[in-house]
Amino acid sequence: MGNKNSSSSPNSPLTSPTGDSSSSRKDEKPDIVTYEMLAERRSIPRSQTTFYKVMLGLNILGWVGLVVVLILFHYARPDFISGVQEYWGIKGDTSWSQTHVNAMTIMLLVCLALSVVSFVMRAKRTRRENDNFGVNLIVLIAIVAISLVTVATTLGF
Repeated sequence: MGNKNSSSSPNSPLTSPTGDSSSSRKDEKPDIVTYEMLAERRSIPRSQTTFYKVMLGLNILGWVGLVVVLILFHYARPDFISGVQEYWGIKGDTSWSQTHVNAMTIMLLVCLALSVVSFVMRAKRTRRENDNFGVNLIVLIAIVAISLVTVATTLGF
């Protein structure tokens, strides 16, 4: 009695009818997954998998988007009018730039979407004891959510 996944049986999909291994099936996925194949997959470092690279890319895009939001905020806000300007009667812009505020709101929504997708991907992936929790994503989601609430309440969106 042998293992049903062993390749020594004559009806095994991993061997040809003549008994030698088929070279045409090397590129195809085998029908039966063995323990050795699973062990080989787990021997690849997590940082070299495509899933990890996509998750890291989304995380970086989320933080870069937050920097873009800060730049848009700088250009959207009204000018600071100091006491000297007021004394001399120099006028300054006291209104928010609506185009910059709209762009800032859209970028905040994009940042929120990217960080939530990355957070869900990390939650699906982290099952090992030594996996990191991803505090930076929680911080990013909190900053973006608070910013969206502040823009919505302050500027009336």
